Amino acid sequence: MKQNFFPKIHSLAISLILILCCTTVHAQKKLNVVVAGLNHDHVYQIMNSYEKGEVNIVGISESDANLIMRFKKRYNLPDSIFNQNLPLLLKTKKPEVVLAYNAINDHLAVVEAAAPLGISVMVEKPLATTVKQAERMAQLARQYQIHLLTNYETTWYASNQEAYRKTKANNEIGKIRKMVVHDGHQGPKEINVSSEFLNWLTDPVKNGGGAIVDFGCYGANLMTWLMDGKAPVAVTAITRQLKKDVYPNVDDDATILLEYPEATGIIEASWNWPFSIKDLEIFGQTGYIQAVNPTLLRVKEKEGATYKETTAATLSRNISSPLNYLSALLRNEIHPEQDLTGLENNLIVVKILEAARISAKTGRRVLIK
Repeated sequence: MKQNFFPKIHSLAISLILILCCTTVHAQKKLNVVVAGLNHDHVYQIMNSYEKGEVNIVGISESDANLIMRFKKRYNLPDSIFNQNLPLLLKTKKPEVVLAYNAINDHLAVVEAAAPLGISVMVEKPLATTVKQAERMAQLARQYQIHLLTNYETTWYASNQEAYRKTKANNEIGKIRKMVVHDGHQGPKEINVSSEFLNWLTDPVKNGGGAIVDFGCYGANLMTWLMDGKAPVAVTAITRQLKKDVYPNVDDDATILLEYPEATGIIEASWNWPFSIKDLEIFGQTGYIQAVNPTLLRVKEKEGATYKETTAATLSRNISSPLNYLSALLRNEIHPEQDLTGLENNLIVVKILEAARISAKTGRRVLIK
């Protein structure tokens, strides 16, 4: 007597379809976010994602009527999505995360509103303008057990991730001896950032400084990562105003020297580059790796070897963009620990920047405690 396999096949097919459907629903579930502030030009990244249907913006907190009108028109946003009272907006909309696109000095107020409600926060770099602010933000994050993250463009560079892997996991160039990071562009006014962004970016209180903060934070973030989350022993910095008529209140060029027990870091941050630049150089005991741009690596393995250029491997989805990272993190698929977005790294970044400002002002080498 022949056995009838059709019921089993039918059952298996149904199971596979159900698994596929569940997986698709999970993959397609979009984050519900509130946007705090519209005066940081990086906000266009999240707004463009919203326009593409990649994220649900359930609320926007902004007080500038002109900005509100501009974004309403550009992205066809309803009046109901806006409320300048952030605490009330969060209580009403109950988002999964708040994305802060406002002046650095205003990040603390965002965390003060979100943390008691158990809502995680991602701010644009850097975390805060002062160590006092950063420590208060960290205290709130720990007390209410939320994620407090800092977003850097360079976090999502495949080249940086591969340079880290080659250096740290694969030990391809020996122990790190020197790190050099170049970051910046021709200047915020020169590249035509919005007037709202320019106003606080060139304010020594709202931004905490000029190029020293705006672009110094990238190098501090990457070097803290490469140094396994350890702070430097000391910081020395020089700032200049090469365009004092354009930027009278803040520096437009900064060089920051970080001293580690067995390595040295040099951060070159400027609004005076001839072109936009964000690169990372790592010199080891035996070789050299440069992350030239988001995808390109330049490697010299040892003395006598030729320089080789390679394209970095594509990043896994969970670490390929801020939205993908947040989705994975909030669903416990990944854990930040000592990574580039994490709180511990970015507390050290703020310490480095504060020490750098003190050093530039006093002309002295500043010890990190």
